[in-house]
Amino acid sequence: MAVGIWTLVDKSDYISLLSSNTYSAAAFILIGSGAVVMLTGILGCCATIREQRGLLRVFFVLLLLIFLLEITAGFLAYVYYQECFPLCYQLNAELRADLKEKMVQNYQQPGQEHITRAIDNLQQDLKCCGSNSSADWREGAWIQISADRRLVPDSCCKTPTVGCGLRDHPSNIYKVEGGCISKLEEFILQHLIILGSVGLGIALIQIAGMIFTCCLYQSLKEEVY
Repeated sequence: MAVGIWTLVDKSDYISLLSSNTYSAAAFILIGSGAVVMLTGILGCCATIREQRGLLRVFFVLLLLIFLLEITAGFLAYVYYQECFPLCYQLNAELRADLKEKMVQNYQQPGQEHITRAIDNLQQDLKCCGSNSSADWREGAWIQISADRRLVPDSCCKTPTVGCGLRDHPSNIYKVEGGCISKLEEFILQHLIILGSVGLGIALIQIAGMIFTCCLYQSLKEEVY
């Protein structure tokens, strides 16, 4: 649950730039699963302390249901990826087009302060400029009406200072490093791997919990008889 919250809070700006909800959905699923597991754990503690076989049965069933849901979700995600593989590049193209549109149309526009902040953070954190390349900014609405004939936003600069975007030489901006979309995709993949690994870890703990529950249930049963 903590990893899911960290993912959403730490990089919430990036999520506002995504047309796809896969990234945030994965984090929310992990948060929800963690909350349910925590409540189930409290129930398990009560069952263990009170040594009540009825509560242990409920605890085991809840663990089993959560485990099966996680396995089903993982299987469906794998099947979906296999089925969509020929079309995945179309989704990727949509993401590229959406990010470029937000950069050229919404950057530094009234009422779009959150988009401007997200783009500035994205370019500085991932060391990139523009969606596909720094040339994308030539189409930017803000750039075209800039009184100082700015070429790129200051957040494209390797050392950001006021007005540094007036010069687009590779020594000054992230020009040869490439656009932000490929680095954003890499960032998303890395964090989805983290989320998936944590989910796998939770599943393994649940298996251990079910085994322990069975052993405890059996020992209580033997004591009664």
